[in-house]
Amino acid sequence: MPYTLTLDQKRGYLHARVTGTNSAETVRAYTQEIHDACVKDRCRAVLIEENLAGPSLSLAAVFGIVAERSVQAAQLHQRIAFVDTNPEHDLSRMEFAENVAVNRGANMRLCPSVEAAERWLLADSATAPGTNPG
Repeated sequence: MPYTLTLDQKRGYLHARVTGTNSAETVRAYTQEIHDACVKDRCRAVLIEENLAGPSLSLAAVFGIVAERSVQAAQLHQRIAFVDTNPEHDLSRMEFAENVAVNRGANMRLCPSVEAAERWLLADSATAPGTNPG
């Protein structure tokens, strides 16, 4: 489960960068760390920039992780922008993750780039109550 997580508080959102080995254990661990940081800092918006090495997770693993984490995200009313920078990963798995999250009340969006994710988060934060301005 080796990974490195860097958290940078930006104006209006938390930017989380994660690198390491792609596994269900890694994703569960880093998403819990992000959640804990958001609770501590009352952060309502997160940009996850993931670059994990290895094959895409199975659909069953994706479903399980997203179903677990969506409950936490929905409780915080978080907006989550997700960018997978590993071009070898199957984009359809992340589209599936987005659908699972949204169907469970989490406001998650898969974005093609960090810049697109920032635009979505900041556009949304202008109208969202309780946004941490950084």
